[in-house]
Amino acid sequence: MIQNGTRQRSVLSPYLFSRYIRDMLGAVANSQIGCKTANQFINTLAYADDLVLIAPSWRALQHLLSVLYSNANKLNKTVCMMFKPKNRNRIIADVFPKLSVGDCCINFVTTFKYLGNTLNDNLRDNDNIQREVKNMYVRTNILLRKFGECSFNVKLKLFRNYCLCFYDIALLHSYSLSSLNKFRSCYTTIDV
Repeated sequence: MIQNGTRQRSVLSPYLFSRYIRDMLGAVANSQIGCKTANQFINTLAYADDLVLIAPSWRALQHLLSVLYSNANKLNKTVCMMFKPKNRNRIIADVFPKLSVGDCCINFVTTFKYLGNTLNDNLRDNDNIQREVKNMYVRTNILLRKFGECSFNVKLKLFRNYCLCFYDIALLHSYSLSSLNKFRSCYTTIDV
């Protein structure tokens, strides 16, 4: 059992982590439990130290959690989110038994932050748009406070490079018209 780890951003951290998680991910992948999406079988999404399990039913998810638990001694920040089908006629139940990891029960959540994006059980991106609007105002105010005396061209260059962060905008798929209008308004009303 490892008692001491490596510090973040260490050159050795990614190498050791990949060796630690490789067997765990292999065991989950070999379980043959998951969902088929676009003719591709998926049961795990892994990015750095974040892991998402995808299963078609409660029992399948509990089995994947048991496989993970048998390969790891501690799973931190584990929560569960259930997405309802678009066709309401396919809903079998709204309440499910608690999932467990070892002897700990897992909480069901309706909202979860994953890799900087807010996931909702209603599959809407309004929270992410609100976050981007807020961040654009915050970054612009910081820019104006620190570089207010600079020329217009300098501020414009800084604004384009620092304030316009559209890194994950291509992920936005389902949102209300009012959220999109707030985002447009934020972009056009900022006075650099």
